[in-house]
Amino acid sequence: MNSIDALLFQIAQLFLFPVSILVLIAFGFSLVSLGSFMIEWVRRFANPSVPLLLTSQNAGSIESMELVILRELEGLKLCSRVAPMLGLVATMIPLGPALVSAASGKADQVAEGLVPAFSAVIIALMAASISFGILTVRRRWLLEELQQILHSREAAE
Repeated sequence: MNSIDALLFQIAQLFLFPVSILVLIAFGFSLVSLGSFMIEWVRRFANPSVPLLLTSQNAGSIESMELVILRELEGLKLCSRVAPMLGLVATMIPLGPALVSAASGKADQVAEGLVPAFSAVIIALMAASISFGILTVRRRWLLEELQQILHSREAAE
């Protein structure tokens, strides 16, 4: 391995811990979001005709309500898109040393490298899947709220 390759390898190894922490944060965020989503679902199921998010913004413009919707969905959108990339990075970093171990005939070191790598990608994909599911349903709910508010404004005019 030449000096540039060694430098790239060392830099890549520095990212393993921070990326793993970010994967765990994304997973935690998705679980907290899932809990909030379930509470919101129960509230919406109990009284489907009452807007939940945009009620306080009824006096605002359409643009300000759209901005509230975008702000509300931003974390879910970010998590659903970034978590798979983080999972891929968390998989690829230990894969290099595992392949070197495989070439050297050290099967136990291969397993040690691959288990955390694949665990990280599974957790990241679960975080992305949960976030994307919530994002899809919440976007529909919020757009329905916005439409309901717009119809009530048109009826009042």
